[in-house]
Amino acid sequence: MSEAPRPPLRSSVRTRLLLITLFPVLILLPLLLLTSVKSLSDRLDEVLIAKVHSELTIARQHLRGLQESRGAAVEVLGQSSALMSALRDGGNLAEFLEGQRIRLGFDFLYYVRADGTPVVASSLGSAPSPLQWPVVQSALQGTTTTAIDVMDAASLKSLSPNLAARIVIPLVQTKAAAPTDRTQEDRAMLIHAAAHAPGGAIVGGLALNRNLGFIDDINALVYPAGSLTGSGQGTATLFLDDVRISTNVRLFEDVRALGTRVSAAVRETVLTKGMTWLDRAFVVNDWYVSGYHPLTDSFGKTVGMLYVGFLEQDFSAAKERTLWQIGLAFLIVALISVPVLLLWARSIFRPLEKMNAVIGKVEAGQFSARVGKAPIDDEIARVAHHLDSLLDQLEERDRILREWAEVLEQRVAERTKELETANQQLDVTTRQLIVSEKLAAIGEITAGVAHEINNPLAVIQGNLDVIQSEIGPAALPLRTEFNLIQDRIQAIHILIGKLLRFARPEEFADSDVRIEVAQTIHDTLPLLQHLLVKAGIRLDLDLHPTPMVQINKTELQQVLVNLCVNAIQAMPDGGTLSLSAGIDPEDSEHPILIRIADTGYGMAEDVARRIFDPFYTTKGRDGTGLGLSITRDIIQRAGGKIDLQSQVGMGTVFKVKFPAAAD
Repeated sequence: MSEAPRPPLRSSVRTRLLLITLFPVLILLPLLLLTSVKSLSDRLDEVLIAKVHSELTIARQHLRGLQESRGAAVEVLGQSSALMSALRDGGNLAEFLEGQRIRLGFDFLYYVRADGTPVVASSLGSAPSPLQWPVVQSALQGTTTTAIDVMDAASLKSLSPNLAARIVIPLVQTKAAAPTDRTQEDRAMLIHAAAHAPGGAIVGGLALNRNLGFIDDINALVYPAGSLTGSGQGTATLFLDDVRISTNVRLFEDVRALGTRVSAAVRETVLTKGMTWLDRAFVVNDWYVSGYHPLTDSFGKTVGMLYVGFLEQDFSAAKERTLWQIGLAFLIVALISVPVLLLWARSIFRPLEKMNAVIGKVEAGQFSARVGKAPIDDEIARVAHHLDSLLDQLEERDRILREWAEVLEQRVAERTKELETANQQLDVTTRQLIVSEKLAAIGEITAGVAHEINNPLAVIQGNLDVIQSEIGPAALPLRTEFNLIQDRIQAIHILIGKLLRFARPEEFADSDVRIEVAQTIHDTLPLLQHLLVKAGIRLDLDLHPTPMVQINKTELQQVLVNLCVNAIQAMPDGGTLSLSAGIDPEDSEHPILIRIADTGYGMAEDVARRIFDPFYTTKGRDGTGLGLSITRDIIQRAGGKIDLQSQVGMGTVFKVKFPAAAD
C-alpha cells in the first residue's frame, strides 16, 4: 500500500505552529513598537509646544508689567505737588521735567496743555503733534493710558536727535526672510505712557530698540539656569515689524542678531494674520521651538512681535537616541527570542509529525508501526502511553497557573495603588491651581478697587491743600471742618493701605521694624476683651521677656487677633484661653515662642490638615476661609512658622515661633 498523502503546506501543523510562534515577534511586536514610538514622538512635540506657550505667556506678562509701571510713574508725577509748583512757576517747567525724566528712566518726557501745546524736558527738542497719539487724547480726558507705539524717524529726530541716532539698527541679510529693499530700521518702538495732569497731561516714552537689559530680564525670567536639558539655550526677542530690535539670539558667539529678520512664514502668520505662532521655526541660523505673539499699537495696528524659544537640536537628538535604543533593543530581543522559539516549536511539531506518520502507516496496513519511546518524556509522549501521567501533569499545570494568577493579582493591586496615588496627587494639584486662581482674582479686584479710590482721593487732598493755601488766615474759623475732612481722608488712606496690603502683602511688609512680643500682646488684649466677656471665657496669661522680633506690629496683632478669635469661637459655652510668650530652648533658629491654647471642641485630623488652605472654612457662610491662610503668610514673611495640635473634645493649641531680630 502507498503512504497517506501529506497535507498541504498551509494546513500542516509545522506551518501553523511556526506562524503562531513568529507572527507576534516579527509582525505584531514591530507594529506595536512603531505605534508606540509615533505616539511618544507626537506627545513630546505637544509637550514642547505647551512649554513654549507657557513661556510666551510669562514674557507677555513681564512686558505688560513694564507698561503698567511706566503708566503708574507718569500718573504719580501728574498728580504730584512738585508738578503743580513747576506749572505755577512756569519758567522752570522744562528743567523740572528733565530731572523727572532722568529720575524715572524715560527716554523722553513732556507736558502737553489742553490745547495741544507741548513743554518738553530741557535736554530734548520739540514734540511734533502730540494730539495725534491716542494715549495723549485719553490722558487729556482724564484716563491714564499705556501702549506700545512706533514713532517715525522724523518725529523722533525732532524730539531727541541723540535718541534717534541711538536706536538705528542696520538690517542684516537673513535666511528664509521675506525680500525687502530696506537697509536699516530707524523707527522706534516705544512704551508710550500718558496721564492726566492739572491743565493738560504728562507724556513719557521708553524706547525698546537696543534695550538689551529689558530682553535679558525676560530671558532670565523665562529660562532660569538649569531649566533646559543638556546645552539647551533659551532665547527672547522683541520685533519691530519683522526686524529684531532687542534680542539675545546670537548671530556669532558674542554678537547679538540685531537687525536680522523673522522668517517669511512667521511674518505671514503673526504680522499679516495677527495670529500667535506656536511651532518650530528657523531663527537666524538654526531651528527653534518658538512662540511669537503679535504686538498692537494704540491705533490697533499690528506693529511687531514678542518671541521666546529654545533650540530644538537637543530634544531632537534625545528623540533620535531614544528611537535608536528602542530599535536596538528590539533587534537584540528578536535575535535571541526567534531561535529559542524555533527550538521550542520544533520540539512540539517533530513528535506530532512522527505520530502522524505512524498513523498513516497504520492506515496503510502496517499495524506494527509504533511511535516508540519518545526521547523526551513530555505531554505528547504521555498522550500515547500514560493517560494517568497526563492527568498528573494537568494537576501540576493547574497549580502553576494558580501561582501565576496570584502573582498577576498582586501586580494588578500594586498598579491600582500606584494609580490611586497618582489620582490623589492630581486632585491636590488641581485644588492648589483653583486656590491660586481665586487668590489671583481677589488680588486683582482688590488692587483695582484701591486704585480707583486712590485717584479721586488724591484729587480731593490736592484741592483741599490748595484751598487752605489760597484762603490763608481766613481758614482759621473753619479749622474744625478742615480737620474733620483731613481725618476722613486719612481714614480712607488707611483703608486703601489695608486693601493693598491684602492684594500685594510683599510690597507693604515693614521688614525693618523690631518689636517686643510681650508688650504687643498686652496692647492687643483690649481688642479681644469684649469677646472674652461676652463668651464667659477666662484668660490665662503667662508672658516672659523675649528678644526683639522683626515684624510689623500691626501684622503681629492681626495674627494674635485671628488666632484668639478662632479660639473664642471654639468655646461657645465658655472655657479657658491660655496665652503665653517665652523662649523655646530646644529651637535655636526660632527661639521666640507664642502659645495660644483653648479648651474648645478641637478639630478632627482631616480638618487640621487643611485648616491653613485658602478658602477652607468650617463656619459655612459665616467664614471666608482666608483668616488662617493670611495668618500663616504673615508669620512666614517674618521668617517664622506656625504649628497646631488638636484633638476632638480636648481643645486646640497653636504654637507660633519667630527668629530673634538681628542687633
